[in-house]
Amino acid sequence: MKIAMVGGGVGGLMGALYLSNMGFDVTILEKEKKLGGRLTFVERDGFKVDQGPTIVLLPEMFQELLQQAGIQAEDIELLLCDPLYSIRFPDGTVYTKYPDIDRQLQEIENVFPTEKEGFLRFISEGRERFKIGKSSFLEHSFVKKADFWTAGNIKKLLKLKPHQSVNKLMSNYFRDERLQLAYSLQSLYIGGDPFRAPAMYALVPFSEHEHGVYYLKGGYGSLIPVLEKELRARNNVTIKTESSVQQIVTENQQAKGIETAEGFEAFDAIVYNGDFPGIEKIVPAQKKRKYTASSGCVLLYFGLNKVYEEGNVHQFFMGDSYEDHMDDVFVKKQKTENPAIYTFHPSKIDDSLAPEGKGVLYVLVPVPSGTDIDWANDSVWIDKIIDRMEKLAFPNFREAVEWMEIRTPKEAEAFGLFKGGSFGIGPTLFQSGVFRPQVKPFKTDHLYAVGASVHPGGGIPIVMQGAKLLAEQIQSDFAKERGNA
Repeated sequence: MKIAMVGGGVGGLMGALYLSNMGFDVTILEKEKKLGGRLTFVERDGFKVDQGPTIVLLPEMFQELLQQAGIQAEDIELLLCDPLYSIRFPDGTVYTKYPDIDRQLQEIENVFPTEKEGFLRFISEGRERFKIGKSSFLEHSFVKKADFWTAGNIKKLLKLKPHQSVNKLMSNYFRDERLQLAYSLQSLYIGGDPFRAPAMYALVPFSEHEHGVYYLKGGYGSLIPVLEKELRARNNVTIKTESSVQQIVTENQQAKGIETAEGFEAFDAIVYNGDFPGIEKIVPAQKKRKYTASSGCVLLYFGLNKVYEEGNVHQFFMGDSYEDHMDDVFVKKQKTENPAIYTFHPSKIDDSLAPEGKGVLYVLVPVPSGTDIDWANDSVWIDKIIDRMEKLAFPNFREAVEWMEIRTPKEAEAFGLFKGGSFGIGPTLFQSGVFRPQVKPFKTDHLYAVGASVHPGGGIPIVMQGAKLLAEQIQSDFAKERGNA
């Protein structure tokens, strides 16, 4: 059986590994010069910094999925971030998160002394919700909608409180608005609004404490050569880069093959691994659906002539009003003058990313997707962000900068991300679970999908889990067809 994998992002590569393990012949067709999709580096003058994702959540799941796909444990080294990260509020309060409960309770005692009981309830109830969410939703696809709408699933879903927002759920545990924010901002990891994303996504801040926040040694982009090496070693995998698929050819509600510049090639099944709404451009006969994009990002990449030893690898700096910032990003679609920002300084724990004695730094600012705002040329706005960083955490920063690059939603959209959103379609209630595109998204037989916009959703380990669900679905479908033949 020949399978075409349209796109060589992490979902496509993991899907190809699982499928080739099952005995399928897989051809990966990637439009860019190299594999990896969002997992790549910005590289210059001996420096390299992750262009996209930075933190590894769910480390045990991450490692287990890789090993199931055929990647050796010794090929991947994860470093625990300890502390996890710090959050600086506009009133000067700094709250630091730790990987163990005892130190976290001490931090709460020091910073928010009346909130210890609420934190312990958050952890205790979070364990129950995580167990439900992982076993009932993350590990199952819902190609058949009836598989989702069972009495048992509804009961479990209600325990995840999808009718509440993440921030509203946090108000059940914490009285201080700053702490509510500290445990809801993680919705932005997958491009969601903490004040509107359903409370099931509160599993993310819980998981940070329960499972840790990790860094992949060498940078997240270093995962791709490991996956590529394994794929190229297999005689039932073909990789074609700079190979853009112009059309997925269907006939009588069945996928038949693909059209590229080289012409038509027949396949027994086709998997789409682009940002899912883009499938409409190459499968025009399908019924179109309106999607809500995730948030966009303005990303600043720096090569520095030093490493800042003070401070944490990951830091968040809140602006004047986080709620107003989120309203600007998700509702008003406008610029925030004093936004919240996130900084990532991996050189503090990894000296392989820059020349000796030097370092890299990455800054992320959540911004609206789907606008025509010219972020890159607004030097005043960018200068204000750098000024804040220099004042709050990185003294004499401008003197340390050797080079800077900027990436905005405009570049993200040109790359193929829906409306320039950085995280696939948004994690709204009606784009989650059964409502999200599934691994078999249409009634067209032998046509499949994988990636951040496909259930179970965004975040690298979750996309990898989606690749496993994809392979299992294809294997099951072909087994049934053989049985019926």
